[in-house]
Amino acid sequence: MTRRASLPGADELFRANTPALSAVRQVAETAAAPIATPAQAIGTSAPKSKKGVRTISRRRVTAAEKSPSGRELHEEKITVYLSTDELFDLDQARLMLRGDLGLAVDRGRIVRESIAVIIADLEAKGDQSILARRLRGI
Repeated sequence: MTRRASLPGADELFRANTPALSAVRQVAETAAAPIATPAQAIGTSAPKSKKGVRTISRRRVTAAEKSPSGRELHEEKITVYLSTDELFDLDQARLMLRGDLGLAVDRGRIVRESIAVIIADLEAKGDQSILARRLRGI
């Protein structure tokens, strides 16, 4: 018996795991059948609109759903660029929450909570919300 490990060959490591292109085309052609929009499914007609314009009305969030998501797997992602000072302030807030208040939260949770607070203020106060005033430069 040899002490050498048995490893797979290069052809096993680099084999194609995806179906052939012709199989993908067949699936795409069968899936190309028109799909009914939610408006068509309930029997109402959707308004005609330009390409790229939303045809389905925006889903309104109820008060019970407005709380931030907290620690869970998030499917969506955005990239936000911060200045050095803004990132420093965010880290200082995180450290203050941890040191002074005993809340071990990450920067993402702080940002999600902040967004929830700002949006709630915007919906409650509208034009007089802190977000609207700050964006106007008042």
